[in-house]
Amino acid sequence: MKRVGVCAVQGAFAEHRAMLERIGAEAAGIRGRADLKGLDALILPGGESTAQGKLLRELGLFEPMERMIADGLPVYGTCAGMILLAKNIENDGRRHFAAMDITVRRNGYGRQLGSFIARGEFAGMKRVEMPFIRAPYISAAGDGVEVLSEHEGLITAAREKNMLVTAFHPEVTGDERVHRYFLAMI
Repeated sequence: MKRVGVCAVQGAFAEHRAMLERIGAEAAGIRGRADLKGLDALILPGGESTAQGKLLRELGLFEPMERMIADGLPVYGTCAGMILLAKNIENDGRRHFAAMDITVRRNGYGRQLGSFIARGEFAGMKRVEMPFIRAPYISAAGDGVEVLSEHEGLITAAREKNMLVTAFHPEVTGDERVHRYFLAMI
């Protein structure tokens, strides 16, 4: 059984844990350094990227996670998690892990009232339900980045090496395919 750590300092971690358990993975909440032991993968959930980055640093989780990602641990970032992984943030001077060769626009689809649900293609899978909640989008992707999904011409999911990101929240749907795709990366 694959053991996936879900960063549980802020955001939609409970929904990711429930999805992982439903598809047969062990989901471990990450709140302290000891929780990082024995992981096969890591999820950085949606929420508020600035708060998550601050809490990860304060709790002493940032540097070990940064090393684990750099060493090839599979990581999946949804929404705020995508912002945490991005090398560049178009409308914010802060940088977090800066591991994935993407430029992200925070709140690219607008604020909370701009939230919506679409159906689209993800990694060749048709009609994937995609809830966008104060969602960012990828405005630029480096040469080694594979675009997995677009919505209205904007990049909403991508993969580079051990990293997967989505601007949308599949963890709040009944559609298991994006999480199964991530588990196949392990």
